[in-house]
Amino acid sequence: MLEEREGKSSRALSIYSRLMNGRIIYKAEEAARFGVSEKSIQRDIEQIRLFLDNQAVTDGIPNNLIYDYSIKGYRIEQADNLKLTNDEIIAICKIILSSRAFSKKEMGNILDRLIECCVPIKNQKQVTDLMRNERFHYVELTNKQKVLDKMMLLGNAISSQYVIEFDYQGVQGHTPKHREVEPLAIMFSEFYFYLAGRIRNINREEAFADPNDAFPTIYRIDRIRKLSITDEHFSTPYRNKFEEGEYRKRIQFMYGGKLRKVKFEYTGYAVEAVLDRLPTAKIISEDEGKYVIEAEVFGDGIDMWLRSQGDRIKVL
Repeated sequence: MLEEREGKSSRALSIYSRLMNGRIIYKAEEAARFGVSEKSIQRDIEQIRLFLDNQAVTDGIPNNLIYDYSIKGYRIEQADNLKLTNDEIIAICKIILSSRAFSKKEMGNILDRLIECCVPIKNQKQVTDLMRNERFHYVELTNKQKVLDKMMLLGNAISSQYVIEFDYQGVQGHTPKHREVEPLAIMFSEFYFYLAGRIRNINREEAFADPNDAFPTIYRIDRIRKLSITDEHFSTPYRNKFEEGEYRKRIQFMYGGKLRKVKFEYTGYAVEAVLDRLPTAKIISEDEGKYVIEAEVFGDGIDMWLRSQGDRIKVL
């Protein structure tokens, strides 16, 4: 009797698990799979439906088990307000594609899972079709190193404040350099994910143009090799806590350096683009389409951007 009850429970849990993962359940197939009658499978389905109904009342999770006549099988129908709309998912997919941050395989997996998990079943084919051409022509970055396998490892080290070690293959030089780092934040900019961290056990006089620079060093995550988390904790006083949101506003192209102010004259057509590019920018004055703008920034990355604007910008 006990074995029979356990068999029923395992069968119902198996069906429930597959339903919640978006699978279609056919009574005849399930009966053959478990060696029982279709009536037994029907009773399992009714138990699952009752459980989902109770869950909707007690926990506010509206999952409905329905029989879909178009496919002649049972499936879970989730409330559409818990899913993303077509507009939202298309916008998100377009942003991810344009970032070019992942390998083609990683990108495909991310898009497939987003659509499967976040889009109502009835809309999935339409969204997939709208993404098909851009996915086909997706171009990976030159450096095809994977980053996803490092993201959670780094995230755990940041949240738990563990010192990490890795070899770093910089843009200049062919020999990787070993680093011990206190990881502070993961950021994204211009195609790449970056790690901000405080480097340890290094001769700052030799390694840094400004040995007194207290701001973190920036590492491109795809250039990190042999990453490991040590057993050593580090601590940061609350008053010195790294605020990546504030830092991100002031850094261009992930070039670190001193905090500085820049002031320039802009005579282009879209001053909004300048303000969007430099979140700390403020218009000091305006005279017949000629704007004087001031911004607070970190490092020398801003100089690259200013030069790229040609004669539309004059540094003051």
